[in-house]
Amino acid sequence: MGSDLPEKGLVLLSSWPSMFGIRGVIALEEKGLEYEYREEHLGNKSATLLRLNPIHKKVPVLVHDGRPICESLIILQYIDETWPGADGAPCFLPADPFARSQARFWADFIDKKVYDAGTRLWKMKGEEHAEAKKEFIESMKLLEGELGEKPYFGGETFGFVDIALVSYACWFHTYDVTGGLNMEAELPKLMAWVKRCKERESVSKALPDPLKIYDFLLSLKKRYGIE
Repeated sequence: MGSDLPEKGLVLLSSWPSMFGIRGVIALEEKGLEYEYREEHLGNKSATLLRLNPIHKKVPVLVHDGRPICESLIILQYIDETWPGADGAPCFLPADPFARSQARFWADFIDKKVYDAGTRLWKMKGEEHAEAKKEFIESMKLLEGELGEKPYFGGETFGFVDIALVSYACWFHTYDVTGGLNMEAELPKLMAWVKRCKERESVSKALPDPLKIYDFLLSLKKRYGIE
C-alpha cells in the first residue's frame, strides 16, 4: 500500500477527538496487540489516509500487514475475529447468533441516533436544538434501559456495545454544556457504567480529557463559523 507503511504489523490511523478512532484504540488495547498509532489532522488529511480510504476519506483506518480496514464497527469485528483469544481476553461479540445480532443492532443504534443528535446539539439553535436535545436524551435512556442492572451491555463481560458507546464518554461534558443537559442526574445508571468502564486500562488510556474535547469543539465551531 506504499513505502510509508510497514509490510507487517498493525497501524491505526486516527484523530484524537474521534469517538470512532477511540474504538480502535480500546479494541487493540483490550486484545493486548502491538500497533503503531498515527495521528491524522482532519483539516489537512494525509495522502496516506486518502489512499487507504478513498471512498469515505475518514478515520479510523486499521492497516494490517499492509491491507486497510475502514469504518470503526467493521474494525472492531475484524480485530475480534482475527484475534479471538488474544491476551486471554474474551471475544467482543457473543458466540450466540441472536445475542450477536442484538449487539450489532445497538452499536448501529448508537451511531445513527446518538452521534446525529449529539452533533445537532452543538450545531443547531432554537426549535432544532430543542428537538436534538429531546432525541439525544430519549436515545440515551433507551440505552440505559438496555443496560439495565448488568455491569456491561453484554452482561458480565466488557464487549462490543460497551466499546461502541464508551468511546463517546469523552464528549459527554460537551453534550452537557452545548445541550443544557445534566447526564449525571438524568442517566445515573449509564454514568455509573461509564465510571466502571474507565477503570479498565484500555478505556482510560484511550479517552482524552473531556475539557480538551470541549476546547476542540470551540475551535471547530470557530473554523466553520458556527455561533
